[in-house]
Amino acid sequence: MINSTHVSYFTLAAYFDTGTLKYLYFMIVMSLYVFIVSINLLLIVLICMNRSLHEPMYLFLCSLFVNELYGSTGLFPFLLVQILSDVHTVSAPFCYLQIYCVHSYGAVEYLNLAVMSYDRYLAICYPLQYNTRMTYNKVAMLIAVTWLYPCFAMVVLLSLSSPLQLCGNIIYKVYCDTHSVVKLACSDTNVINIYGLIASFGTIFGALLFILYTYMKILLVCFSGSKETRQKAVSTCTPHLASLLNFSVGACFELLQSRFNMNHLPNMMRISLSLYWLTCQPLFNPVMYGLKMSKIRVIGKSLMSKSEF
Repeated sequence: MINSTHVSYFTLAAYFDTGTLKYLYFMIVMSLYVFIVSINLLLIVLICMNRSLHEPMYLFLCSLFVNELYGSTGLFPFLLVQILSDVHTVSAPFCYLQIYCVHSYGAVEYLNLAVMSYDRYLAICYPLQYNTRMTYNKVAMLIAVTWLYPCFAMVVLLSLSSPLQLCGNIIYKVYCDTHSVVKLACSDTNVINIYGLIASFGTIFGALLFILYTYMKILLVCFSGSKETRQKAVSTCTPHLASLLNFSVGACFELLQSRFNMNHLPNMMRISLSLYWLTCQPLFNPVMYGLKMSKIRVIGKSLMSKSEF
């Protein structure tokens, strides 16, 4: 039996020898990371520097883009190092740090999308009362809860998982996650499993149910409202629903891989599916919102035209 005190590192067994192709993979991943950081940072600066974008909807978007930077930074630098490395090991403290970053990123993403759906619900269903219901103090409180709740939940999760007695140190993934570590445990895991179930239900399923409720209300208003109301709802809600669908599909891929044996799939496909929710969302959100949100698009074009002179 290997106790948790004896496990000083974990081996990531999902990596395989790619020979000189590792430099090509490194350049592809590096280019993707640079693009993600650049486009998310650009939109954050754009929203922060333009007072006309200091509205609740854009402040929630800014929080979303900050989370994309946070999640990407928790994965990509580590991934780049591992691609070039011949020995795919990670120290136990860093593994738990990555678990904290990856899982808190996912929770913040769902809660942020839930808060954004609530904002659209008020704007479309109660347009005359929107400014009194969605004050700047309320916006600040919602953003604070969106970030603080996942951070607290992950501290509790790590305090339960790190003392576990482990019977091995091999993780069959390209990054660390809670389920992979818990599967190595040879001590009782009932408490952490129950807590994980409750925490997941409170964030993922709770957020999804709330989003479903708000959009049912929005659809009812759209069907009974004017053409202008329907156009406003479509233009503002389409990016949000597309983002939710994209992230949920990626999370579903990750959940299926964690719970079921996917060894019949090619190794590269399994790696791609496990990374989808951590790589595509930070790329998808800024592109989708940058293209669909007319106000951001117009301000971006005006800044680009001024920079040409």
